[in-house]
Amino acid sequence: MLYLTKGKHPARYSVFKDGRGGIVRVYIWNITHGGAGRKKEEYRIQVTGFDKFEPEPKGRTLILGWWEDVGVFAGWDYRHHTGKLGGSPSMQVSEEALRKALLSGFSPYINQKGETAIAFRPDFAGTYVEFLESLHDSGAIPKEAQLLDKLSEDPDDVSDADIDSEIDAKRKFAVHAAKRALRANDFSRRVLGAYQHRCAMCDMQLRLIDGAHIVPVEHSGNDQTSNGIALCALHHRAYDRSLVTFDPDFKVHVNEGLVKRLDAEDRAGGLKDFRDRLRPIINLPPDKKDRPKSLFVARANSLRGWALK
Repeated sequence: MLYLTKGKHPARYSVFKDGRGGIVRVYIWNITHGGAGRKKEEYRIQVTGFDKFEPEPKGRTLILGWWEDVGVFAGWDYRHHTGKLGGSPSMQVSEEALRKALLSGFSPYINQKGETAIAFRPDFAGTYVEFLESLHDSGAIPKEAQLLDKLSEDPDDVSDADIDSEIDAKRKFAVHAAKRALRANDFSRRVLGAYQHRCAMCDMQLRLIDGAHIVPVEHSGNDQTSNGIALCALHHRAYDRSLVTFDPDFKVHVNEGLVKRLDAEDRAGGLKDFRDRLRPIINLPPDKKDRPKSLFVARANSLRGWALK
């Protein structure tokens, strides 16, 4: 993500992911309680400084609120607010939706006018930006809104078949993507927490750590914490490419056969530093139940072509 403006509101960003991207215009205010005369559970943003929202040409326009107390966003659908804003305009979201978003990743809220606000955690922001129109549209359709609410409670309670049968074809891909993101974010948060945000192979932190699957999802790997390991960007890539691994006794191994091939291709530069930074045994979570299961480790090594003795 590139910040295109400095000290201006709205802010503009160039965002990109997996070869896709575009410009995003962001209007944002703090979320506060509605105040006297408002329902206890009603929170809102108070729009100030603008009498109209300007769209981002060939891009996305976001209307966001930030609730500092718990660290979550809420987003409103720009398409409902394209005209001139009235006096003292505000947009509502419930405290329940905000708190649910903190726990699960996102949560929809339908106000009295039928507009859907989406509360979401920062780690869901990329998915929200990419699919915001579909998510807001689903929230306005009762059967789809019900499924979205169920998805926000626990993505494992919503099967792919449920999505295919309940969600309109135009929005199926978006809801499937939301489910995948919620599961991945929850897995990553649990794994990183278990490893104290440290790479298991080199102890690095620096916010460069991924929650990696031991048995990959595409090979029927599950989202148990014990099927995860925290790895820095370098060792995550090295692990996935079978340059390095660990065995059921947690001992770290370098793929000497691959090293020989790299050396023969004159592509072994940095190998000594790579070896020197590796721990002899991976850093393990304090809680035994979060540690890699031997069954997962052995299966993953088999899938990646290791023949450890």
